[in-house]
Amino acid sequence: MEIKKIKVEKDTIGQLLENLLKRSPSQYGSFQEVVDEVIEDVRTNGDDALIRLTQKFDQVSLTPETMKVTEEEIKAAYHELDENLIRVLKRSAERIRDFHQRQVRNTWMDTHENGVILGQRVMPIDDVGIYVPGGNAPLASSVLMNVIPAKVAGCKRIAMATPPGDQGKVPATILVAADIAGATEIYKVGGAQAIAALAYGTETIPKVNKVCGPGNIFVALAKKSVYGLVGIDSIAGPSEVMVLADETANPKYVAADLLSQAEHDPLASAILVTTEESLADQVAAYMNEFTEKLSRKEIIEQSISNYGYLLIAKDLDEAIEIANEIASEHLEIATAEPFQVMTKIKNAGAMFLGEYSCEPLGDYMAGPNHVLPTNGTAKFFSPLSVDDFIKKSSILSFSKEGMEELAQDVMTFANAESLTAHANSIAVRLEK
Repeated sequence: MEIKKIKVEKDTIGQLLENLLKRSPSQYGSFQEVVDEVIEDVRTNGDDALIRLTQKFDQVSLTPETMKVTEEEIKAAYHELDENLIRVLKRSAERIRDFHQRQVRNTWMDTHENGVILGQRVMPIDDVGIYVPGGNAPLASSVLMNVIPAKVAGCKRIAMATPPGDQGKVPATILVAADIAGATEIYKVGGAQAIAALAYGTETIPKVNKVCGPGNIFVALAKKSVYGLVGIDSIAGPSEVMVLADETANPKYVAADLLSQAEHDPLASAILVTTEESLADQVAAYMNEFTEKLSRKEIIEQSISNYGYLLIAKDLDEAIEIANEIASEHLEIATAEPFQVMTKIKNAGAMFLGEYSCEPLGDYMAGPNHVLPTNGTAKFFSPLSVDDFIKKSSILSFSKEGMEELAQDVMTFANAESLTAHANSIAVRLEK
């Protein structure tokens, strides 16, 4: 397996970013027409479209009666799982819940002596939809990471949609995780049609006000299409990790961590940026050694071949500059002083400091959310949080005295914008 080793030059990062951005959902416009057809079908035909599309894409026959997961199915799922796995799911949920409870915002008001009250009311979004991908490896961790912040925020209705598996069943791990996290309802619908159902509503699936959760390119483009009708969290791209390392890093650990993201998807990206070329060579050797023994070898080899890099920087400052420019979803800092380096990092979805803070801890058990900005969007997006499931309203209450103190300034401002009705709204209150 070949991984590209590059000594960083002036144009290196620009070319690398151009290659990485090919993975962005915004680059897959050729799929948009198909997605839009699915959305319009669901908007127009409701349950009939969901049943037809589920048969077409998942080869599963649904009816309006079997579309929603029953309490009996959830109870049966617990009996299918090993008790130790249920314990792990509960422990993970507890740690995620504890972390997100620290993010809760409170309504506030500030009272002034002249009778003016200004503030902000914080309220949960009542109805939210969570999408959970299906496939060969059901991601129970995605259920916990998306549902728990919504629950902590106080959302009354948390509707989850996920593709049906064999015989029209949702995998037991998904059902148990959803029950532990606090989903209020679960539907056996996947793909762009699930996003459309959550956004527009059908006879069986009531409309929500916001849709969150990861998915394939069809799900990502569907979320992009319904944005504005409903809120969305983000349009996520393939997973990515960067390890920023100096001469003190353990090459075996670095190699293992790069591969842990490469196994997600042939479009996943794994990048080492280091000041030590000898470390890069050792990492490459370990990556080849480990890959031969790993179950997803073919996916790893495709990912590393297309989007894997070993970048050699002239010094630590240049390595940090590269990290900030690429703005990776996951950034591991494997240096002698990781906390010092961390203070210079401006752009990263999540930062993992020190050689024992490996990325899989963040995926499953640490507590911070693993739904993170990808494709450089960490420059302006944040991890999924309680904030994604709340809305805020401003509060303004003026006494006569408080209004009069600002009256002339408001009228001057309004007249400067030729909005004379605005100015008149103040003027009539100043009349004797």
